[in-house]
Amino acid sequence: MDEHSYANLLPPSWKSVVIGWMQEDCPSFDWGGYVVGDAERTATLWCKTEGVLAGVPFVNAVFDEMQCTVQWNFQEGVLLTTKDSVQGTSDGRVKVAVAHVKGPTRNVLLGERIALNTLARCSGIATASRNMLNAARAANFHGIVAGTRKTTPGFRLVEKYAMIVGGVDAHRYDLSSMVMLKDNHVWSTGSITKAVQAARHAAGFSLRIDVEVQSQAEAKEAIEAGADVVMLDNMVGDELVQCARELKRDLGQKHRFLLESSGGITLANLKQDAHLDQAIDIISTSAIHQSTQHIDFSLKMDQK
Repeated sequence: MDEHSYANLLPPSWKSVVIGWMQEDCPSFDWGGYVVGDAERTATLWCKTEGVLAGVPFVNAVFDEMQCTVQWNFQEGVLLTTKDSVQGTSDGRVKVAVAHVKGPTRNVLLGERIALNTLARCSGIATASRNMLNAARAANFHGIVAGTRKTTPGFRLVEKYAMIVGGVDAHRYDLSSMVMLKDNHVWSTGSITKAVQAARHAAGFSLRIDVEVQSQAEAKEAIEAGADVVMLDNMVGDELVQCARELKRDLGQKHRFLLESSGGITLANLKQDAHLDQAIDIISTSAIHQSTQHIDFSLKMDQK
């Protein structure tokens, strides 16, 4: 396996979640398993819509738990398209034989839906991430494109993993990954300056502090208080561009900071000059993982 395999990102404890998925999906009797028995069979994993393949380690873990083996025909991160489709598919449909699963029939079918759901969701986010990044680069934006923490509880690892496979920055993983001070933190503390000072006292030098602001005056206060990243939340158009450029011009020589544009950024409006102005260092969006279209996969038992 390549030393830079995405699977090497995953912590050693993550496979325990697979047991939970199994318990949720089959809490008592496996009626279908009784019907099919445990004779060894093979099944083909098909991709039926174009997209980025992501989630291979999770599928492997599911079937490993089921004492099945998976042989992949494509590497993770590959864009599956009609050109990869099997012979005989001439109507433009996608039908790609992505992998082959082998094991006791009952076990293959026990892992089927869990593996497909995880792969479909993970690949969908990776595809949306790749599309967002490609659109930004095509518009000559060379800064960071990032996801957000608006992930599904209990499924964050898969979704953040998918962003990375898709090529974007996963942003902070959880509340402990970076200090983010939003409006509620500031209001509860009394001021941006007080909030930043308290955060720095606790977090020390090893964590960045990201402060959400609503105006240029608030951004200036955050930078002068020592913020590492300033999120220009929901600023758009000329206001965003002017604010970012003036902050870099007036404070960029004295302070080191990054400017982040966030709030309502989608693939449809990404190409607006405001989001991609060179004064902006980061654009962050939840559009790549909230309400994202899944990639369609199916698992079919091979006919004898």
